[in-house]
Amino acid sequence: MTMMRSKLIFIAFCVLIMCFFSCSGDKQPEKLPELRIMTHDSFSISKAVLEQFEKTIHAKILILKSGDAGQALNKAILSAGNPLADIFYGVDNTFLSRAIKSGIFVPYAPAGLDTVSSEFRLDPENRLVPVDFGDVCLNYDIRWFKEHDKKVPSMLEDLVKPEYKGLLVVENPATSSPGLAFMLATISRFSTQGYIDYWKKLKANDVLVTNGWNQAYWGKFTAASKGDRPIVVSYASSPAAEVFFSKTKLESAPTGAVTANGSAFRQIEFAGILKGASDKALAEKAMDFILSKKFQEDIPLQMFVFPVNKKASLPEVFVKYAAKAEKPAVVPPESIDTGRDKWIREWTQALLN
Repeated sequence: MTMMRSKLIFIAFCVLIMCFFSCSGDKQPEKLPELRIMTHDSFSISKAVLEQFEKTIHAKILILKSGDAGQALNKAILSAGNPLADIFYGVDNTFLSRAIKSGIFVPYAPAGLDTVSSEFRLDPENRLVPVDFGDVCLNYDIRWFKEHDKKVPSMLEDLVKPEYKGLLVVENPATSSPGLAFMLATISRFSTQGYIDYWKKLKANDVLVTNGWNQAYWGKFTAASKGDRPIVVSYASSPAAEVFFSKTKLESAPTGAVTANGSAFRQIEFAGILKGASDKALAEKAMDFILSKKFQEDIPLQMFVFPVNKKASLPEVFVKYAAKAEKPAVVPPESIDTGRDKWIREWTQALLN
């Protein structure tokens, strides 16, 4: 009887041990909160930095790509009161005033904001905080100009000269972010009264208009395609991208950028916390990380624009080949907000009709 009791006790003990390990094996991992970032289709972040981002804020990050910057902002505005995300990344200075007037962002000054130059901080209430910048400008095919023994244009006025007839491809400002930025550069240079006359001269000089950057750069630009246009509207960092993505090692960039004489328009991108974010404290931690060196130093080789954090180091290819305009073209965000639609209609009437 005693032996039977001992066996039963031993069996019960074994069952308890098995249950313990079974329950331990079924233990569910900790469920992290989610942080949603709404952005444009060009947004990119490296896997390593995304992992560090999630580890730092202790949350799972969902990236919601929502079209180009204008389309994404429209979606954010239409969902006011019931936001699709916690943070919006990618409002640029061509839509800044509209974004602020919409009332969908809440003020927050992230840690690291003191590392950002005042020239980028266009919203004194910090509803939208600068995160990166780049200059939209003319790019040219260096080899083409050497082979044809032609002088590279140094300012916008050069493009209407007979020797540049049929050489330029631009993007439609109604459908393209760089196209809009370039149109604004011409407004800055020639005024709201004179820019249409300038564009009419470009039209007479056989300028080619495409709907977007991909069509212009990869479809018509001689340095990147079988196209016949050696001048294209792109970014001052595009030469660095050409070197970085080249299948063969290059000793110099195959393209150049024209940034002098007010010919480049500086695009500044902003991020902000959306009103009604599911966890405002978590969104604030995320904004802190976005201005950190870790995130900012990831920007150049992910999106080929410059970080706003002055302490962020640039990759060597950027130092060597990416340009910045010393005196970029300036059109105040308030003027853009009130004039954008009118200017695009005037441009469309003059160029496409």
